[in-house]
Amino acid sequence: MSNENENNENIKSCIILCGGKSSRMGRDKGSMIIQDKPMIKHILSTLNHQINEAIIVLNDEKRIENYSKFINPKDYTYKITFVEDKIKDKGPMPGIMTGLSYITSNYALVLPCDSPYVSQKYVKTIFKEIDVNYQAIVPFHDSNMKLKTSEPLHSIYSKNIIPTIEELISTDVLHIKGLIEKIDTKFVLIDNKKIEKKEFRNLNHPSDI
Repeated sequence: MSNENENNENIKSCIILCGGKSSRMGRDKGSMIIQDKPMIKHILSTLNHQINEAIIVLNDEKRIENYSKFINPKDYTYKITFVEDKIKDKGPMPGIMTGLSYITSNYALVLPCDSPYVSQKYVKTIFKEIDVNYQAIVPFHDSNMKLKTSEPLHSIYSKNIIPTIEELISTDVLHIKGLIEKIDTKFVLIDNKKIEKKEFRNLNHPSDI
């Protein structure tokens, strides 16, 4: 069993959330063309040589079929798996739960499909912060308000929080910061030295593009 755990620790996983309604943007964000290619492909390219597997969580079979048409797994150095969100229209927390249920490692970096500015430096930095004593590694902006200024959709989560997420969803607690409060969380400062603030810019409105 220990050998399996050792192997798991060498695997780096990423969950990319594409199950949102994109109501503010008005159309599916991950497939929107930004600088000549779909937004999600900027993230997928950044992850080359950084991870072993990516779980792309989409909200239905139709969207999985659509993404399969423009994402060629052969373009990437890691395995790509498309999965359908187990619980629809409940925000990102069920998407995290769905993704965690598919990873082969113990932890996964979670990223939203609308953050094309994430860099390889950030991916390397946040993975180095993994600590088996914690269930989440969460970047934050302000030391006086860690939880309030945290970035839960650019964080790393342990597979063992799945029961906690299930419990929260069953009581209709869907805010991810509510999850962070309930688990053992290691906060990492975004200081423009080790982690740059521009990494967390996401595109929500047409005017953002």
